[in-house]
Amino acid sequence: MAAIGERNEYDHEVHRANSSEYHPKGDYNEKGGEYYNEGDVECNNEHVDSEEEENSPIEEVAAVVPATDDPSIPVYTFRVFSLGIIFTALLAFVNQFFWFRAMALQLSPLVVQLLSFPLAKLMEVIIPRSKFFNPGAFSMKEHVLITVMANCSYQTAYAIDIITVQRIWYKQDLGWGGGFLLVMTTQLIGYGMAGVLRPYLVYPSSMVFPANLVNISLFRSLHVKDLNWTGPSRIKWFLMVFTCMFVYYWLPGFLFPVLTYFSWACWINPNNRTLSQLTGGYSGLGMLALSFDWATITSYLSSPLIVPYWATANITVGFVLFAWFIVPVLYYTNVWDSQSYPIVSEKLFTVDGSRYNVSMVLNPDVTVNETLYEEYGPVRLTALFAFSYGIMFAGLTSVLTHTVLYHGKDIVRQFKRSRSEDEDIHMKLMRAYPEVPSWWYYGIFLAAFGVSFGVIYGWPIHLPWWGLILSIALAAIFILPIGIISAITNQTPGLNVITEFIIGFALPGHPIANVTFKTYGYISMVQGLTFVSDLKLGHYTKIPPKAMFIVQIIGTVVGGFVNLATARWLMDTIPNICTKAAFPFVCNSASTFYSASVIWGAIGPAKMFAGNSPYSSMLYFFLIGLVLPIPFFLYSRKYPNSWVKYVHIPLIFNATGMMPPAVPLNFSMWCACGFVFMYWIRKYRHEWWTKYNYVTSAALDSGVAIAGIVIFGVQMGTANSDQPYGWSPTWWGNDPDYVDHCPLAGLNMTNTP
Repeated sequence: MAAIGERNEYDHEVHRANSSEYHPKGDYNEKGGEYYNEGDVECNNEHVDSEEEENSPIEEVAAVVPATDDPSIPVYTFRVFSLGIIFTALLAFVNQFFWFRAMALQLSPLVVQLLSFPLAKLMEVIIPRSKFFNPGAFSMKEHVLITVMANCSYQTAYAIDIITVQRIWYKQDLGWGGGFLLVMTTQLIGYGMAGVLRPYLVYPSSMVFPANLVNISLFRSLHVKDLNWTGPSRIKWFLMVFTCMFVYYWLPGFLFPVLTYFSWACWINPNNRTLSQLTGGYSGLGMLALSFDWATITSYLSSPLIVPYWATANITVGFVLFAWFIVPVLYYTNVWDSQSYPIVSEKLFTVDGSRYNVSMVLNPDVTVNETLYEEYGPVRLTALFAFSYGIMFAGLTSVLTHTVLYHGKDIVRQFKRSRSEDEDIHMKLMRAYPEVPSWWYYGIFLAAFGVSFGVIYGWPIHLPWWGLILSIALAAIFILPIGIISAITNQTPGLNVITEFIIGFALPGHPIANVTFKTYGYISMVQGLTFVSDLKLGHYTKIPPKAMFIVQIIGTVVGGFVNLATARWLMDTIPNICTKAAFPFVCNSASTFYSASVIWGAIGPAKMFAGNSPYSSMLYFFLIGLVLPIPFFLYSRKYPNSWVKYVHIPLIFNATGMMPPAVPLNFSMWCACGFVFMYWIRKYRHEWWTKYNYVTSAALDSGVAIAGIVIFGVQMGTANSDQPYGWSPTWWGNDPDYVDHCPLAGLNMTNTP
């Protein structure tokens, strides 16, 4: 279940909505395949005749979503609440646990979608019949509710980064009370906004949210029997791949970690600094390097097995151009004195290349002392880090131009239809269920908004009252137009850049206030649109709105609490967490979030990107992003059958803006796997791809996640005063000081070996 506005670890917007692909013509297997859109289908005890029934006016929806319903199907069942809460907690724990690791694996609700099915079917058999505990056959409606509950938790709460940064780097602890209220308010304010948007983004047939169509096709493939099936069932295939990955992951995850950063070219001459910088997998550009670690491949771009290849190709072009061409040119021509710093790093540096000690310029209340700052000197960034901000600036404006050019007419036309068109069949069927009273949503919004003032004044955050109001206002203003764009185009412009930019000028010198403003402004909109997307899924699958409301609230609260508990547990139990000494718990994502708090909050954009700053040229990328889609659009209009029609400028910019904390090796291996599965296998082994591709993705993710947690338990169980991180084999293949055996890759050009 794709979230509408996926946040990434570099505080940038990555548009994961493109990671889901739907097939408007039902091209999985038109005769008895995934979509069952030909002939008669027996579903939920109703006979459906596709030739006679009224259907959605949107072709993509009509091809996937059945225009029938059975209101008698129970939804408030023991299976929904027990499995939903269990999987919500597990997903929140696993994803938060890996968020602190060098390569942040993220399980998606696809795993829940698959695993909950056999468990629920087992409960159907062994639990005595009861209206609540076992009302009969496990229905697709129950399945959707379980998955939706988990979907509310699989994205780790954005506020956890504030809590981590404040505790680890700024030495301030919000405690359980402040942390819980910060997490809950930032997660729930957007939910209140979602309720207001239902008449505009949920009810109209023209508001599609295409990513939901993939999920519905998988739900139906599990619940509607396919008489043409051959080979292992999806569940059996899942267990086979899961077992293999669980066993295998002990190699890169514990016994032979060099498989994670297999920098074979660097080993030819490890004393050659340039070779190490270009080919090193961990601290270099990763040219010719390989990774045999699924967690590394999927760390920052989700699984390559669910991204359509046209998107993978765009990301590949952007990655190669950015990481393997522009960054080396900037570095080896010494632009911005780049050679005084490492070639790949999210850290901050002084002018002479030393690590920037932010505490040297801070007052005791974690605000910047201008006198100390002038004495200590300005912040400097690596070439990759600085240029990535330019990439992100271009990504923000390119989304706007691309959307207007390619989808502007559709958006205007469909929005007009949404205000005047007659109810489609799905809206008519949903009339059978009482709607959630609007005051439920208003109450959540007002309660979360009110408690937010207690958070910013009761704990050391330093965000003034007007800052909180302004951040929520920005989210409220942009959520509808951006929601329309998301519903129609699967593109979601993010507010993270503009929020930190605005508060950075308005309130410089306040790093915690900056990231808090960004979180309330950015994540409120993202959460709101995530909830709206799920409400649309419930609309398509005929889930009673009050049931959706209940599971979304439960999922959000349980997920947020588990996120906070997991984060605090890790920070309490792992010595030197978020440092190299605690590898793999080096917190690359939180480290980059901290750097952003310094750049945008402590120092401020006026000093970092304006005036006499060496990085002032990056502001031109706002204009570059605004203009660059235009020639590609005009060329594709003139030559509609040329390859240019596949060029997607916002995707090129926004995906590559994740470096750092992502390293180039993450991208190169991700792109290679995407080519194999989403192009070659899909083209030449289409039947296998149709049956097993998404299941394989979920199994690989699950195997790595469970193995990683077991390995962590083994290591913590063997920890002692001599080995604070537990026992692990010590040999060439497991050197925590040089995980890729390229010792010179992370040095600058002025360091000596």
